[in-house]
Amino acid sequence: MAKQVFHLDFCGKNITVETGEIAKQANGAVLVRYEDTVVLSAATASAQAKEGLDFFPLTVSYEEKLYSVGKIPGGFLRREGRPTEHATLTARMIDRPIRPLFAEGFRNEVQVVNTVLSVDQNASSEMAAMLGASLALCISDIPFGGPIAGVRVGLVDGEFVCNPDLEQAERSTIELTVAGTAQALNMVEAGANEVDEDTMLEALMFGHEKIKELCAFQNEVIAACGKEKREVTLYAPDPELEEAVREKYEADIRAAVSIVKKLERYEAIDKLVDAAKEEYAAKEYASEKEKAEAVKQAGAICRSIEADEVRRLIIEDKVRPDGRAIDEIRPLDSQVDLLPRVHGSAMFTRGETQVISTTTLGALNENQIIDDVTEVGNKRFMHHYNFPPYSVGEVGRMGNPGRREIGHGALGERALSKVLPSEEEFPYAIRTVAEVTESNGSSSQASICAGTMSLMAAGVPIKAPVAGVAMGLIMDEETGKYTVLTDIQGMEDHFGDMDFKVAGTEKGITALQMDIKVKGITRDIFKEALAQAHGARQQILANMMSAIDHPREDLSPYAPKTSIIKINPDKIKDVIGPGGKNINKIIAECDNVKIDIDDDGTVVIYHMDRAAINKALEQINDICREAKVGDVYEAKVVRIESYGAFVNLFGKTDGLLHVSNISWNHVAKVEDVLKLGDLIDVKVIEIENGKVNVSAKALLPKPAGYKEPERNRAPRKDNRRPNGPRRFDHHKADEAPRPEEPRAEEPKEAE
Repeated sequence: MAKQVFHLDFCGKNITVETGEIAKQANGAVLVRYEDTVVLSAATASAQAKEGLDFFPLTVSYEEKLYSVGKIPGGFLRREGRPTEHATLTARMIDRPIRPLFAEGFRNEVQVVNTVLSVDQNASSEMAAMLGASLALCISDIPFGGPIAGVRVGLVDGEFVCNPDLEQAERSTIELTVAGTAQALNMVEAGANEVDEDTMLEALMFGHEKIKELCAFQNEVIAACGKEKREVTLYAPDPELEEAVREKYEADIRAAVSIVKKLERYEAIDKLVDAAKEEYAAKEYASEKEKAEAVKQAGAICRSIEADEVRRLIIEDKVRPDGRAIDEIRPLDSQVDLLPRVHGSAMFTRGETQVISTTTLGALNENQIIDDVTEVGNKRFMHHYNFPPYSVGEVGRMGNPGRREIGHGALGERALSKVLPSEEEFPYAIRTVAEVTESNGSSSQASICAGTMSLMAAGVPIKAPVAGVAMGLIMDEETGKYTVLTDIQGMEDHFGDMDFKVAGTEKGITALQMDIKVKGITRDIFKEALAQAHGARQQILANMMSAIDHPREDLSPYAPKTSIIKINPDKIKDVIGPGGKNINKIIAECDNVKIDIDDDGTVVIYHMDRAAINKALEQINDICREAKVGDVYEAKVVRIESYGAFVNLFGKTDGLLHVSNISWNHVAKVEDVLKLGDLIDVKVIEIENGKVNVSAKALLPKPAGYKEPERNRAPRKDNRRPNGPRRFDHHKADEAPRPEEPRAEEPKEAE
């Protein structure tokens, strides 16, 4: 196929799609140029369905190449390794709207690879990759129900903006990513600054209008170069086997679905499923392969009966598996201070979902360093989510977090970050960790509730507490009947059509995430779900506030204390010293305090002991202090000359106390009134070219009848200026003429 090129002017930016030249051996491939962002998307599928699979094996990847932003990767190998957190989250974001559009029973392995080749930070590579993934599938021979597209929506100065640039994103009160088909939205990811539900709904609908434009453009490309879709065999159970299993087990399974307690319900259903498998395993078959398939199908049919009953009860009877009303929240419990040595801790329980959260405070130099294709260089707030297998009563792998853990952690981080104080208000790196100890639905939202309480227990002055709740949907696409559920549990999530997570404060939304299994969600469903979620959040917040209703004023005794000062940026080099000599000396002498210094002169000092902080502050202040005219000091005499004394004001700063400024009375010899080591009160009267002149007599009352010495106006040879005014030695301005004295010398460091 020859190269073909398609263009679209989209919201003032150029999109170009090229196909037929690069990656021609893939089933479908496109090169998407979005301004200077370039992404190659390629889709491939296996020729045959994988045997024995009971799920659709779809893999979507987002490959970040650091050359795309002119970076050489960090680390020893200096090459890209495991996916960054940003790449993992982007891959999930592309996967979620694509997955529901493959036919039920499709079992061929499909892989969509999006390689980021060039990045223009003002033209989203993530949205370009989503467009490319959809087009690569649509023009291929792989059966796919697209196209889909995604856009980012911002709210800048009261106006919605599609795919905002960096400057607009910085000012936006909404960070919304939506994806879907021309008919409806099927994926939402959002953060917001306590935005109300009506505004968020309008943002969703604004995004959908832009998605329609991108889908129309894709249809033009598909019409021009799309391949004919291949014929595939969709997996379906044997009709005779299904009839027999339903006849024997359906009534008992439907009855077991209504058992209220999760583990008892699961145990009863599992026993029935196992009984069906054992029955068919005992029969005679032509081969072991045929036997294994019959056993697998018997189990799948039982699970299908379970799903049908859950959905029927909710849609028709408005009855949930655990007996709750559709808008009822499970029993709540909130606690703080479980762990004595951590900086902050809390536990939140909702029904059979339970999370322990801890908060740890650290110096700003403990921020997470980010090495990916985004503009973000480091991250001050980290929210990590752990989901051990025992939380659902299972045995499983323990190790590095998977995509699910990373995704849930990012959602919680987004929700909580919107209420955190600024670095200036609270100069700490902050890490919250959610340990899921029990789970039956919506553990990510429980981690937000527990995280809020642990932050407040740690003394982090958050703007408002945040609570989260997961909304569900059971929908009959044929009849259009649906039911929106509040606080879904595991079974409702597994057999339902939507997982819509909403987190926010009493005032408004801080984060959203939606995944669906149907083709799309309408405006009316969104509106109903947002309204129910608002009421649920208020109930949950009330329970949380019963445990802790405001951030603590004092930090934990085990948390680092802090002090902030501003110094002249020109003094930073003096504080650090050659090769770090000065700052290392301060750290060593002050019990290993931590010191952060910004280029603007902001100095932050951390330590458990306030006394160590104060000692470090004093030393830094001594290095950075500058004398000002009018300042008064108790100074120490460090050097005596015939024309005056040098006195130490502070640190390494000395001043010249001229003999004429020692007293209102005439002083013939400095040694007559001052000795080395004497302390004397002085006032700074002049600073010239960095030299400080001080006066002691300026602090003394003028004697009665004192007369100013007469000044000799006769010109002096060394003070003449051609055609100009006479110049006076400022040290002799207030005294009678004397024999010539040496001028003030550079102050020397005190011995």
